[in-house]
Amino acid sequence: MSTKALSAQLRLVLDLAPLAVFFIAYRLADLIWATALLIAATLVSLAITYVCEKRIALAPLISGALVAVFGGLTIALNDELFIKMKPTLINSLFALILLVGAYVFKRGLLKYILQLAFTLTDEGWRVLSVRWGYFFLFLAVLNEIIWRSFSTDFWVSFKVFGMFTLTIMFAMSQFRLISKYEVADEKA
Repeated sequence: MSTKALSAQLRLVLDLAPLAVFFIAYRLADLIWATALLIAATLVSLAITYVCEKRIALAPLISGALVAVFGGLTIALNDELFIKMKPTLINSLFALILLVGAYVFKRGLLKYILQLAFTLTDEGWRVLSVRWGYFFLFLAVLNEIIWRSFSTDFWVSFKVFGMFTLTIMFAMSQFRLISKYEVADEKA
């Protein structure tokens, strides 16, 4: 069986579909049902990715594992605490990996995820990794504040729409840095 790279559009659908399923299920039922369907949709998304590409990138794999573990705990214990903590943990983990890579090992670890999209200098990768590391840390802290201070309805909307919007806005704000450190194409 041959492998086929997923189009950017299909990859976006596979990334966003579990969140959409979660949001709709929450609105129609409750957080426990939404969590169960989030786990199922995440596993289906990862399976489709694997069938098509014969591999799964590390970040979605880690996120999927945490969805399964913390979602499973939410369902088994009938306690929404675990699914609410999952964004804090995943964002903290990504922040830790990127910041340790940049400050301890002096490496921009985002290079290994985004090198097909951009060609940056080593310093550019390090700076971009530091910025994303602090952004993930910000999201972790913000998630903690929101789930502890607001209703579950508000938290669900924040998780689905707020985090996504903040991430898109942050990503767009990095275009200037990317163009500053981009390596010119040698073929041009």
